Amino acid sequence: MLELSMEHADELVKVTHALSTELRLRMLALLNTRRMNVAELAEALEIPVSTAASNVKVLEQAGLIETELLPASRGAMKVCSRIYDDIKITINAPQRRLQAGQGEYCYEISMPIGNFTACEVAPTCGMVSENGPIITEDSPAGFFHPDRVQAQLLWLRKGYLEYRYPLEIPQGAVLHRIQFSMEICSEAPNYENDWPSDITLWINQVEVGTWTSPGDFGGRRGKLNPSWWIDTGTQFGALKTWSVDNTRSTIDHQELSAVNLEQLNLTGQNHVDLRLGVKENAVFKGGMNLFGKKFGDYEQDLVMKIFYSVEP
Repeated sequence: MLELSMEHADELVKVTHALSTELRLRMLALLNTRRMNVAELAEALEIPVSTAASNVKVLEQAGLIETELLPASRGAMKVCSRIYDDIKITINAPQRRLQAGQGEYCYEISMPIGNFTACEVAPTCGMVSENGPIITEDSPAGFFHPDRVQAQLLWLRKGYLEYRYPLEIPQGAVLHRIQFSMEICSEAPNYENDWPSDITLWINQVEVGTWTSPGDFGGRRGKLNPSWWIDTGTQFGALKTWSVDNTRSTIDHQELSAVNLEQLNLTGQNHVDLRLGVKENAVFKGGMNLFGKKFGDYEQDLVMKIFYSVEP
């Protein structure tokens, strides 16, 4: 997700300008499904190649697409890929204050995806590092291998992974919300963009809610994938943010359930438990792929953020 605010006006102006014409919006829509070169965009939109090229440059300068020069029958061609699934614009950002008791603080921990404390896994399953496979494919026992902490991509057809985060915030802090973000998608043989899977998240054994992943994404290489990774496998996921505040739970700002902070029993604890998985009674049992910061499209692991204030 691309997050913009008034605090970074230059970037906001570039992006909003790039999104200000119907033509460039149609270009982004075409790039939703696959990479296209400038000539292909021009043909699809029935415009001159020069017009397509100038509008591609605007989108590229705004950071909404990336381009790559590849060999062609006559010289080279510029191939375009969309970068973001979502854009969030905050117009009235809260003022951050550094003095205790006068503002909101953020406690953040990034957890490697292989650093799970418990799991229950069924094939298809596996895990790889940035350098190659860690375990034999479809071996649930391999998930207990100590080298799992090096994992940058792991997958399972059903079951769960559980992580334990340290919780080190001031005594008496007033919690506002907790959120977890991750790159994730379904798990199909090879890949299948239309392959729904019901993926559920729990915090401290409380079921927060279920997101239905639309597919196991491929068809183009993940932006961070190492060169040895196969083109026919899973390539990238969706960046999802689950959040629980004092009134409800959301995913990417869309209401998910009525679970609230009080139900999570965070006060006075020294850790937070996170579980991700596909339930035995799920409607869509399409598995799960989880990406580390060196695989997929987003350079991040499993990130927990807790927002809180300190009373004077």
